[in-house]
Order: sequence, then structure tokens, then C-alpha cells
Amino acid sequence: MKVKEKQFLGQPRGLLTLFMTEMWERFSYYGMRAILLYYMWSLIADGQLNVSRATAASIMAIYASMVYLTGAIGGFVADRILGPRRTVFWGGVLIMAGHIALSTPFGAKALFLSIILIVLGTGFLKPNVSTLVGSLYSDADKRRDAGFSIFVFGINLGGFIAPLLVGKAQEIAGYHVGFSLAAIGMFIGLIQYHFGANKNLAPATMLPSDPLSENEIKPLLTKIIMGVTALILIIVGMILVGWNSLPDFINLLTLVAILIPVTYFITMISSKKVTKSERSRVIAYIPLFLAAVLFWAIEEQGAIVLATFAAERVDLSFFPASWFQSLNPFFIMLYTPFFAVLWSKWQKQPTSPMKFAIGLMFAGSSFLLMAVPGSLFGTDVKVSPFWLVGSWALVIVGEMLISPVGLSVTTKLAPKAFNSQMMSMWFLSSAVGSALNAQLVTLYNAKNEVSYFFWFGLGSVILGVVLVFLSRYIHRLMQGVN
Repeated sequence: MKVKEKQFLGQPRGLLTLFMTEMWERFSYYGMRAILLYYMWSLIADGQLNVSRATAASIMAIYASMVYLTGAIGGFVADRILGPRRTVFWGGVLIMAGHIALSTPFGAKALFLSIILIVLGTGFLKPNVSTLVGSLYSDADKRRDAGFSIFVFGINLGGFIAPLLVGKAQEIAGYHVGFSLAAIGMFIGLIQYHFGANKNLAPATMLPSDPLSENEIKPLLTKIIMGVTALILIIVGMILVGWNSLPDFINLLTLVAILIPVTYFITMISSKKVTKSERSRVIAYIPLFLAAVLFWAIEEQGAIVLATFAAERVDLSFFPASWFQSLNPFFIMLYTPFFAVLWSKWQKQPTSPMKFAIGLMFAGSSFLLMAVPGSLFGTDVKVSPFWLVGSWALVIVGEMLISPVGLSVTTKLAPKAFNSQMMSMWFLSSAVGSALNAQLVTLYNAKNEVSYFFWFGLGSVILGVVLVFLSRYIHRLMQGVN
């Protein structure tokens, strides 16, 4: 007699474990991020952080970039060394340690230590927990897109609650208490993951999909040593020529963020482990990757440019500025049931490239809307919070067309030998978008507010239209993947 599969909302039971893991991880991350920019402003005001507010905004952007950039490391560790399940667990431990560091009263030193720990931890956890979601389904399982939509809902449930609780705790008891709540959230996530994974995830997820052979270890160590040496020499060279300010190092990290996905694409396309069909699918993924880069460059500015707008340009009579960070996950939760049903029931739905194109247009429209209040009322007066509400409402339609669909299509286009590493490529799109933001957000100020939003938004809409015309060609390269 066949044993009936345990389910969660019509999905495999393992989705519940991963749903809860990512919910608590995002609670910790978005709770921290909701107050981090304002915390840096306070450190600047107290003389503990000797940078400008523009540089603080750039730190926020490059921080987000590095959080996703290390997904390449996490994907490699999972594929070749630890397996995805153990890599996720140790990533959570590093994240928790990073939030604990922020909860201590050591100012800028604790800030930068926390950044290092959370960057490494998220790189281990983020791509691999999504890979585990993909492992719950066969290629022919039509529940996959709906499952990823539910998974994204869990991410944003944590992200919605976090700014409300952490922001209020910060307002009442200070920044360090707020950061402590983030650490507690990650601890809860680790506990439920440890017990739930043993019950609900396949034993194969404990093992790497392409383990290192004995003769590969020495060449790998040699490459690591050469890479670290090259980085040290670059930093020493920068110091010798006087490029030793924080913005200079942010520029270096921006360049690294751009070069890494380029290297990854070249490696996968030229690899002998990749079949002809898989190679065509990787090539099809490139324009989707670039579209995602532009989308995340807009979406990730919510915690920087829109957070600055919220603090300086919005009437805050009723709630703290940090609470606006809950708008992003709020709209995702609002829209997710609709899109989950839509992708499950719509038989002749648009292709993934077409969904990306429409998503870019919505993202651009969200910035075009933000150009309106400055045009109508000037940039030196307080305006209604509903401008921000409307902007997030638009960009999240774009996210629902790009994020869960992107997660799903990445798992379907991934070459077998690069399974987790291909998933890390999806998060590298966020890394590159945020790295570009590290340069762009320094341009934002009250004087150029209108032109900043207008040109960024218009460019996104135009590129969305271009992608519409390329979508059929891209779909052919995907060779049957929708």
C-alpha cells in the first residue's frame, strides 16, 4: 500500500520546514536592515563613524551586494563539500553571530564585524535553502511555481513583522535592543530547521551533488591562495597610490561583484560537464539575469533611497520611518495568493522572459511615481506617506513577476553539475544590482530627487519593452523550459 505524502498547503511537507527557516532568517535580516541606515546616521552624529551620509548609503548598498555575492561561495560549498542541508545550518549560525555583534555597544567596530559575519552566513544559507525547495519537486511537477510562491510568502512574512517589532523596540529601548531581536529570530529559525530537516528533507540533501575528488583538493587550495594573494596585492597597491578611503574600497567591491557572475557564466558555458542542451539554457539565462540586475537595482533602494525619503520627506506623525520597510513584504503577502493561483490555473500563461519584461515595466513605474511629489510640491516640504505606499505597491507587482518565477526558472535551467552554483547566480543578480546602487545612491539628494527617480524609472520601462521583443528568441534557447 502506497504511503500518502505528507503535505503543507498541497505541497510537500518539507516546504513547511524551509518556509519557517527562511521566514526567521528574513526576520533577522530585514529587522536589522530596517534600522541599520538610521543607526549609521547616529554613529556619524556621535563621531563614531567618520563618513558622510552619502557614504553610509553606499555602505548599505555594497553590504546588500556582498550578502548576495557570497552566495557563489555558499553554492560551491554545498555542491562540492558539505551538501546543501549542512551549509544552510552553518550559515544560520554565522548570521546569528553577526546580529549578536550588532547588539553590543561597540559602535563602528561591531558594525563592520557584523557585516562580515552576516555576509558570509547569508551566502551559505540563502542560495541553498532555495535549492532545497527545488529538490522537493520533480521536473514535471506542476506545483513547483506555486511552491516557490508560497516559499516567498514565508520570506516576506518574516520581513513584514521584523521592521514593526525591531523598529518599535529601537524606538523604545535603543538600537542594540532592536538588533538583539534580530539575533533571537535567527536562533528560533535554527532550532526548528534542525529538527524539521531530519523529518522532512531527503537524506540526499546531506551530501554534495558533485563532491570534490582527492586530486581536486590541492588545485582548489592553490586557487584559493592565489585569489587571496591577488586581493591582498590589490589592496596594498590601492593604499600605495592613495586609494585608501572607504569609497575607494566600495568601488573595488563593486568591480568584484560585476566580474564574478561574468566569470561564472564563462565557466558554465565552457565546462565539459555541461551538455549542449544545458549550455543553450545557460545562454538563455543571461538576458534574464541582466533584467533581474536592473530590477533589483530599483527594488533594493527601498532600504536606502526610499528609507531616506521616508525619514526626511514624509510626515511621520503616526509611526517611525523604519515601519515603511514593512511595505515591501506586506504587498508580497497581499499579492502572493493571487499569483500562486494564477500560475497554477493559467494554462497558456506568458513565458518566463515575458514575465520578466512586464516586471521591469512595473518596477520602472514605481520610480516614475516617486518623481511626482517633488514635481508637484517641491522637495523641501513634508508629503503624504501614500506616495511611498503607491511606489511599493507597483514595484512588488514587478517582484511577483520576477522573483518567484526567477527562482523557479533558475532551478529548471541549471546544469546538473552546477545545481547549487546556478542558484547562487540568481542571488548574484541581486549582488550586481546592489553593487551598482553603491555608486548610484550617492547621487540621490533633495535637489536632484525628481530627475533621479524619473530617469531611473524611465530607463527600466524602456528596457522592459526591449525584452518583450527578445522574449521569443530567449524562449527558444530555453529548449522546452517555461
